[in-house]
Parts: sequence; structure tokens; C-alpha cells
Amino acid sequence: MVSEQGQSTKNVCVIGAGPSGLVAARELRKEGHTAVVLEQNHDIGGQWLYEPNVEKEDPLGKNKFLDVHSSVYDSLRIVSPREIMGFTDFPFVSKKNRDTRRFPGHKELWLYLKDFCEYFGLKEMIRFNTRVEYVGMLDYGVFGKDLKWVVKSKEKKGEKRVEEVFDAVIVATGHYSQPRLPSIKGMDAWKRKQIHSHVYRVPEPFRNEVVVIVGNSLSGQDISMEIVKVAKEVYLSAKSLEVTEGLSKVISKHRNLHLYPQIQSLHEDGRVEFEDGSCVIADTIIYCTGYSYAFPFLDTKGIVGVDDNRVGPLFEHTFPPSLAPSLSFIGIPRKLIGFPFFESQAKWIAQVLSGKRELPSYDDMILSIKEFYRSRELAGIPVSDTHDIANFEYCDKYADYSESPHLEEWRKQLCLSAIVNSFTNLETYRDSWDDGDDELLQQALQSPHFTQLGVQP
Repeated sequence: MVSEQGQSTKNVCVIGAGPSGLVAARELRKEGHTAVVLEQNHDIGGQWLYEPNVEKEDPLGKNKFLDVHSSVYDSLRIVSPREIMGFTDFPFVSKKNRDTRRFPGHKELWLYLKDFCEYFGLKEMIRFNTRVEYVGMLDYGVFGKDLKWVVKSKEKKGEKRVEEVFDAVIVATGHYSQPRLPSIKGMDAWKRKQIHSHVYRVPEPFRNEVVVIVGNSLSGQDISMEIVKVAKEVYLSAKSLEVTEGLSKVISKHRNLHLYPQIQSLHEDGRVEFEDGSCVIADTIIYCTGYSYAFPFLDTKGIVGVDDNRVGPLFEHTFPPSLAPSLSFIGIPRKLIGFPFFESQAKWIAQVLSGKRELPSYDDMILSIKEFYRSRELAGIPVSDTHDIANFEYCDKYADYSESPHLEEWRKQLCLSAIVNSFTNLETYRDSWDDGDDELLQQALQSPHFTQLGVQP
């Protein structure tokens, strides 16, 4: 909905200088707002700013405020081809003397974000080494009235604390930091090493060990394939023993990699008992069990909560109806082509804050949320997967809120092609693709997305 009212400018605090926060800063400035980005680390990148030193972190990530934000491990490579990942007006091209692979390592994506930051002059908007400790409402009043927000932050290396008031706050802290742990009988009594994949970096510490890896999603598969080369035995514990052809190939290739059902219980003597009654004595358990949404700094008087990994209530995963538009979230949805989606979220938020767009009424937003929850329930999708979108149509519908471009067809097809290839060729899909992909690749490279800056890959 386009608003007929005059546009207004706001003083906005963006929390986090990862991909979501950076594109938010860019869009806010484009709309004429004043924005400051508060970033706890020494540089931009968020999740993509690799941190090799994890010794200070609780191995299971049980601290309220984590010492380490990034969960990226040393060997991690992106799971989507680089062509589909760029922001709409800044293609992710390969550059000489850098990682030119179609599925590059994490450092290359971080360098892309650095390039983006530099090209759009965003660094001057960011306050580094600044941890946000509290975000709360200043005199919460009547719905629809302009809310203001108190933001308290602290310099990470000093004692200096700052308290500021903003017209609006955008939370862009990501969702791959706070470990989500299973509840397993005997977990607290098990005396050997237990870590979450959040603190996994390299395989060497697990040399000659018997390792149980819990969870066979992307990180569980990646870490298994890496650790199996140095460990004595690796037991991959999965919810289902029906696995993709790609994972099946990997398991049959390595004698010391075994697929097991879920863990039934853990015992003080080091035994790990599985649901089928079998046991192994392990040295280490690595939980590759995903992440929880966590906003330890945010005080909304109970209006916004996280329940079984559902953040809500949020209209279109972005605005809490009774606090909109002064509070919003970017980067909550998962299982989509992230950067273009975060960009359309950022455009929409910036336009709503300026008055260029209007949100539906409170009642209509609440009704929309209820209908969305109901549709997920009817589709048999658990509450914990509320924000797993996996739907290109939704991304296009969402882009319409800010009249952003729809995802190009080649992006969709290249994304699907990579997923299908990974199911079949888990170990090699990042370095091999078929002729159909080559055609799509040519379409991509000749599209306005790649030619707009006069940059030829």
C-alpha cells in the first residue's frame, strides 16, 4: 500500500553489521533516514566474519551473551552458487587473485560484503566493538502512536556505556549463533567432551577419537565428511535412517563412518545408547542440531517472544503488530535466497518508516499471522520450522510490498539445480554441474544483474 501522506525521516538504530544490517543501513539512507549500525565485532560481516579463537566460548553455547558470534568453520563453503547470492544491484562476481570458485569458501563471501560496504560508503554509519545490552520502549503508549526506543550499549573493550533514544530499531542479528540443543537423558552426567557445532572449527582435535555427530543436516554432513578423515570412528546420529543418495555414497566410501538412529541416553562411563538399543563408547559428541533465535538485549514487555523457535507475533516475519513500524526484524526467514530477500525486507521497512508505504491495520496484521500459523499447522509443519520459507512465490509476493524486483528465473533454477545436485553428489556438487547449469549460467551472466555495473566476471 502506498501512502499519500508526506514523507518523514527517522533516527534509526540497526543492530548488527552482517548482510541484513548492511543492506538495512543502505536502504535507510536511500530513504532519507539517519541510521547508526551497532556492531559487537571489530569488522563487518556478522556470521561471515570468521573467528578461529573459540576457547572462551562455552562449548555448548549456554551463555546468555555469547563471546563468539560466528559459527563458521574453517573449511566451510557456501551451499548456493555465487551467481544467485548477490544483492540485486551488486553482483557477487569472481575477482582475480581471490577465490574464484562458483561455490567459494566463507572468506570470499566476507570479502564480497566488504566490497559492498565500501562501494556504498556504509562504514561511516557503523560503530564497531559495541555490544547492545538493552533495547526497550520509552513510555509504551497507545497502538499507532509514535514509539521511541532506549538503546543501551557498551564498548566491548572498555567500560564506556552509552544510552541513546531512537525513533526506530531494526534487529539484524542473524540466526546462526545461539546453539539449539536436544534434550537427551543423561546429557548433564556425561563426563566426556560435548560441543555444539557453533564452536567447531577444524578436525585436528578429534584425531583418533570416537566421535558421535548428532544431526545430519548441512553442518552435520559437512563436519562428518571432514572429521572422518582423522577420527578413529564417526557415528552420525540422524532422526531418520533414510538418507539422500549423496550421503549414502559418502557413508559407503568411508569404513569408519556409520549411520545410527537418534540417541536414547548417555551414561557416565562414556556409553552412548541409541534408540535401537545399540551402544558405543565415545570420546566426543558434536551437536549439529541447529540454532535458536535469541534476542537477549530486547525488552518488549512480553509483546515479542520466542516460543519453540517461533519469533512472534510478527507480520510477514518482520513487524510485531502492536510495536510496528518502530520495531522490526530483518533476516528471520530461512530456506530462501537470503541476500535479495533481506534487501526487499530492508526496502519495505525503510519505506514504511518514511511514510511512503502503509502497513495494514493492527487487526488485519494479527489476522494474517493467525492465518499463516494455521496454514503451517495444516501442512504438518512443526512450530520450530515456522520461519523456514522454502517458497519462491512467497519471495515474489513479499518483494511487491516495496515494489522490489521479483527473483529472476535463472536465480530460482540455479538454486534448485544446486539442491538437486547436492542430494545426489554430496561430496562433489560444489565443483561439478551439468550442461543445463551452463546454459543457466550464461543466462545469468548476460542478465542486467551482472551487466549493470559494467563488471564482467
